[in-house]
Amino acid sequence: MARELKIGNKLVGDGHPAYIIGEIGINHNGDLDLAKKMIDSAVNAKADAIKFQKRTPEVCTPLDQQKKMRQTPWGYITYLDYRYKVEFGVDEYQEIDRYCKEKGIDWFVSVWDEGSVDFMEGFNTLAYKLPSASLTDYPLLEKVRSTGRPIIISTGMSTMDEIRKGVEAVGEENLGMMHSTSSYPCAPDELNLKMIETLKAEFPNIPIGYSGHEVGLVPSVVAVALGACMVERHITVDRSMWGSDQSASVEPGGFRKLVKYIRVTEQGLGDGVKKVYESEMGPREKLRRVK
Repeated sequence: MARELKIGNKLVGDGHPAYIIGEIGINHNGDLDLAKKMIDSAVNAKADAIKFQKRTPEVCTPLDQQKKMRQTPWGYITYLDYRYKVEFGVDEYQEIDRYCKEKGIDWFVSVWDEGSVDFMEGFNTLAYKLPSASLTDYPLLEKVRSTGRPIIISTGMSTMDEIRKGVEAVGEENLGMMHSTSSYPCAPDELNLKMIETLKAEFPNIPIGYSGHEVGLVPSVVAVALGACMVERHITVDRSMWGSDQSASVEPGGFRKLVKYIRVTEQGLGDGVKKVYESEMGPREKLRRVK
């Protein structure tokens, strides 16, 4: 079984270019125009895809949290009301679908509940991502698997046993996995990038990627050097904007650099076979005294 899956027209896995995802999530703060600006930044950076998050607020918001009040850009409102403010509906996603097709970039979502899967099936989505918080939601895993579409699971806030059980529940066919640490932003000493190698050894048939929440670009590039075949980073137009994910996000200029650094790293890794390059022949003749 090849360690790869197909998302849209692209193969993702070992031996293929890293599949780079700009995670918009809810950084758009319910503003479709702002979401389009983030899509544009991903397109300009030459990312492979952008991703949103889809929830049914009354299902995904814990009952003990729904009526709690919080200060938001829309005033002092309940947490449930806030969740509705940042949730796109049919009209917005129809426009996102149209806009992404116009711009030539793939898009899909992380689904947080079974109703969101039903919602996304109306868009003939290319794939589904399961957020780290949902790795132990076995009915949701089964619901997503029943669609027959490619699936990516994320492993933040999970034990190895929970990861194994999640894989068993969803099955390895057409499945990808992201190493992640679910803190925003994530401290360097908790990134644990060597887990990419651990997961590759544990799951030899599953493409392993990296979903990063750190500040900066270096760890996401190192992840590719360690074997990650997918990289997902939150993107925004301004890290100072209101929102819980903004501080761990990458602005347009940084995202362009990230994609460039990943592509250069892929070129630089080579094949591990020692050879004398044509470009070395001149220095070899000039500098090697003993042949």
